[in-house]
Amino acid sequence: MSQHRASHHGHDHQQEHGHGHGHHHDSTHPDWNQVAPLLERQAEIASSAYAEAAAWLGTLAPVYGVRRILDIGSGPGVVTSLLAEAFPAAETVAVDGTPELLVRARDRAEAQGLGARVSTLHAELPEGIGTLGEADLVWAGNSLHHIGDQRAALAELAGILRPGGLIALVEGGLPTRHLPWHIGIGRPGLEARLDAADADRFGEMRAGVPGSVDEPDDWRALLAAAGLTPAGTRTFLTDVPAPVSPVVRELAVSHYQRLRDGFGDRLDPDDRKTLDLLLDPADARSLHHRTDLFHLAARTVHTARKG
Repeated sequence: MSQHRASHHGHDHQQEHGHGHGHHHDSTHPDWNQVAPLLERQAEIASSAYAEAAAWLGTLAPVYGVRRILDIGSGPGVVTSLLAEAFPAAETVAVDGTPELLVRARDRAEAQGLGARVSTLHAELPEGIGTLGEADLVWAGNSLHHIGDQRAALAELAGILRPGGLIALVEGGLPTRHLPWHIGIGRPGLEARLDAADADRFGEMRAGVPGSVDEPDDWRALLAAAGLTPAGTRTFLTDVPAPVSPVVRELAVSHYQRLRDGFGDRLDPDDRKTLDLLLDPADARSLHHRTDLFHLAARTVHTARKG
C-alpha cells in the first residue's frame, strides 16, 4: 500500500503526499517515472498545509522526545522531509510499497540536507506492519483507506507505537476545487457531479480491496477501539487563488485528464463534452488558458495517543 494513488476527492492521498498528496483508485500499475513528478508537485503545492499540520503535531508530542517517525505510504517523500524538519531529533522513515518512489524520497532528503536522519523502508501493508519497528509518531497520509480491514490495521499500528506515542491519520477533508460553479461551458455545477462520480468510484475501490470490511469512517471511534486516546482533529487548507502559476495549471490539466480517462460512462455525454473542451489547448475556454482557475483543498488530520 502506498499513498501514491491520488484522486481529487477528500479521500485523496495525494497526500497527493500525499502521494498527498489525489490518487487513482484503480489497480493498474502506472509508469512511476511519469507519475512520480506529478505526485511531488501536488505534494509541494500542499506543503504549507502539511508543514502547518506537522507543527501542530509538535504541540501534541514533545518535539525533542520524538526519536522515530514512520511515514506510512510516503510516496516520493515530500511529507517525510517536512516531518523530519519539524522533529529535528527524530529518525524519519519513509515507508512505501513502490521502490521507485522510495528512491525519490531518499534523493529529496539528501538534497535538503536531511539524508542523515531520513531512511526508507519498502513494505507492503498491512502484511508488513510487524516489520516496521517501534515509533514515537506514525503518520498515515491517505493510505489507510487502501487497506481492507482498517480497524485491524489501526490496532496493529497502535501496537508499534511507543508509550506516549502519537498516530496521525490524514483521512477525509473536502474535495479539491479548481473551477467556479458556472464556467461558461456546459451545465453549471460540473465539479459537484465529478465529485459524485468519484465518490461512487471510491466506494467501488474500497469494496474491491482484498479483505475489505464495510467500516464507517468514524476515525475517532476507530482510534479509540485500537486502544488509543483521541488527541484532537484539525483540518488544514491549501488555498491557491486565481491567477495560478504554470505548475498549478499543469496539475489541474493532469487532474481533469485523469477524470476524463477514468470516469468514462459515469459521466453524461454533456459533461464528457465539457471535459473535452476544458482539455483542448486550442480552445480559449480550456484549462490551459482560463483566468478563473484556482486550487482549494482541505485535508483532515485525526490524532490519538498511546497511554
